[in-house]
Amino acid sequence: MGRLGTVDPSSYSQPDLITTEHSVLNWKVDFDATKLQGSVVHRFNVLSTNLEKILLDVRDINVTNATLLAGAVRLPINFFISDPVDDIGQKLTLELPAGTAKGSLNVRIDYETSSSASGLQWLNPTQTLGKEHPYMFSQCQAIHARSVVPCQDTPAVKFTYDAVIEHPTELTALMSAIIDKKQPGKTHFKQEVPIPAYLVAIAIGRLVSRPLGENSNVWAEEAIVDACAEEFSETSTMLKTASDLCGPYVWKQYDLLVMPPSFPYGGMENPCLTFVTPTLLAGDKSLADVVAHEIAHSWTGNLVTNKNFEHFWLNEGFTVFVESKIVGRMQGAKELDFKMLGNLTDLQECLRTQLSGTPELTKLVVDLSNCGPDDAFSSVPYIKGSTFLRYLEDLLGGPTVFEPFLREYLKKFAYKSIETNDFKSALYDYFKDTDKKDQLSEVDWDLWLTCEGMPPIIPKFDESLANVTTDLAKLWSTATVSKLVDNKDIKQTISIHQLIDFLGKLIESKDIVELNESKIKLLESTYNLNLSKNAEVRFRLNRLIIRARLINRLDEIIEFANSNFRMKFCRPIYRDLAAWPEAKPAAIRNFVKVKDQMMAVCSHTIEKDLGLK
Repeated sequence: MGRLGTVDPSSYSQPDLITTEHSVLNWKVDFDATKLQGSVVHRFNVLSTNLEKILLDVRDINVTNATLLAGAVRLPINFFISDPVDDIGQKLTLELPAGTAKGSLNVRIDYETSSSASGLQWLNPTQTLGKEHPYMFSQCQAIHARSVVPCQDTPAVKFTYDAVIEHPTELTALMSAIIDKKQPGKTHFKQEVPIPAYLVAIAIGRLVSRPLGENSNVWAEEAIVDACAEEFSETSTMLKTASDLCGPYVWKQYDLLVMPPSFPYGGMENPCLTFVTPTLLAGDKSLADVVAHEIAHSWTGNLVTNKNFEHFWLNEGFTVFVESKIVGRMQGAKELDFKMLGNLTDLQECLRTQLSGTPELTKLVVDLSNCGPDDAFSSVPYIKGSTFLRYLEDLLGGPTVFEPFLREYLKKFAYKSIETNDFKSALYDYFKDTDKKDQLSEVDWDLWLTCEGMPPIIPKFDESLANVTTDLAKLWSTATVSKLVDNKDIKQTISIHQLIDFLGKLIESKDIVELNESKIKLLESTYNLNLSKNAEVRFRLNRLIIRARLINRLDEIIEFANSNFRMKFCRPIYRDLAAWPEAKPAAIRNFVKVKDQMMAVCSHTIEKDLGLK
C-alpha cells in the first residue's frame, strides 16, 4: 500500500496544501435502503497557490455531483474516484479551475453512502431491546468517517460542523454536537469546537434520557435507561475531577449514550455524546471507570489530538494516564496503582496472543506505511503509553511536579494535532530552566518509543492490592483441587476489581495444575462466578473454560461471544477457539452466521483472527 500522504500514511488528503475549516452536513436517513443520502458543503482554507485539485478520502461512497460555490455562482467541477485499497478506501479527486487563489473555498458534494458503509451499523427492530423500531449508529474511528462523508479523513485536520438530519418522526437523532433545533422528523446540530473527522458521530433510535448532572444526561432505550442512570451516577463527579486535573471543559455538554450490544468498543469519546457499551452495566458501578476514560478524552485526544495514528499513544496513553488519576482522586492512590498494574497484565496477554506474529506493532510509535490503523489497534498505545508517562512523572518528582506540566501541555496544544516530537519539545521547554533538566537527560527516548515488547522500565507501584491477586493466581495454578478445597486463603474477601485481576493472572499462568471441570466448578462456586452479571468476569471465566478444553460447555462460550460484539471480548474468545482444533469448526460456523450483525471493524479483524482472511 505504501504511504498515501506525507502527513498521514492512511489518508490521501493533503493538509499541508489545503485544510477543512467548517462542514455543513445535510442527511436524510433511509432505514429501508440502509443509506445516508444528501450532501456536504466543506469550507476549505487553500494554503497553496494555483492548487489544481483537492484530494479527499472516501470509501464505497456514490458521489453524484461536485460544485464550487462562489457567492451566487455555482460551478460544476470534474471529479473521479480511484480504485479501492483494501481496508483503507479510495481517493476522491476534485479538479479545480486554473488560478485557484489561496484562502477560503466552498465545495458542495452530493452523495449517498453504501448500504454496507464500514462506519455505520443498521439494526432492524428485532436487534433492539424495544423490538419495535430500527436503530442506526456510527463508529468513525480510526478511518471510517470516509465511508460516511467525503472528507479529509485524518486527525491532522480539525473542523467545526453543522448538520441537519431528516429521520423518522418517532425516533430521536443524536450527534457529537449540541442540538440546535428540533422539529418533527428533523434535527439541527452545531459543533463549534474543531474536531477531526473520526469524531463525527450519529445515532438514531427510540431513545430516552435521564439526567446525570447539570450538563449531563444518559440516553438509552427505555428498558435499560434507569439502570444506566444508576450505573453511571458518578459521571458528574468524574467530570469535575477531570476538569480540576486538566483545565476547563470546552464542550458544554457531556452526555452518555448506552449503545446496542453490537457496538465494538468499550466506549467512544464522541464530543458532547460519549458512546458506551452495555457490557458496562454490572449492577454495582464496578466497570464505570470506562466513563472516566472517555471523559479524560475531552482533553487528551479530542482537544489535543494525534496528527496521525502512528502517534496514537498521544491520544490513548495520555487518556489512560489521566483516567487512572481520576480513579486515584476518587478511590485512593492504592487503587490507582492497582489499576495500572492490572493494565500491565492485560498488555502481557496482548503481546502473547494478538501481536505475537507482528512484534513491530508492539512499539509505542508504529509505522503504518503498509498497515491500516484497524489492524494495528491493540492495548500497546494505551498501556505502554500510560506507563511511559508514569515513569516520566516519577522521574521528575511525582504528581505535584508533573500535573502542572500536564495542564500546561494541554493548554499549549489545545485545538491542535501533534506528533510525539511536539510532546517531547514541550516537556523539555517546560523543565529546561528548572532543577529537573538533569533528570530528563536520563530518558532514553529511542528505547521507549521504538523498543518492542513490554515497557523497558516498570515504575515502582504500590503492589499491596496486586500481591493478593498474584498469590491467589499462584495458588490456583499450582495446587490440586483436593488441596484447594480445604485452603482458607481461597475464601478471603476480595474486591470485584481484584477478582477480575486474579482471573486475568490465572489465564496468564504458564501452567495450571489439574485445569479440569472440577477446578472450574470450584472456581465458580468459591467466587459465585455463575451469578455474576459482570462482563469482565464472565469473559475471563469463558477463557479459562476454553483453556480447560471443556467441550461440553462450548454452547455457553459461543452464547457469550454472541451476547455482545465488543472486540475486547469477542476477539480473544475467537482467537482461543481457533487454537482449539475440536472447537474451531463450530466457532467458524457461528461467526459466519452472526458476522453481518457486527460492525465492519469487528468482523474484519475476527476474520483475520480465525485465519479466514
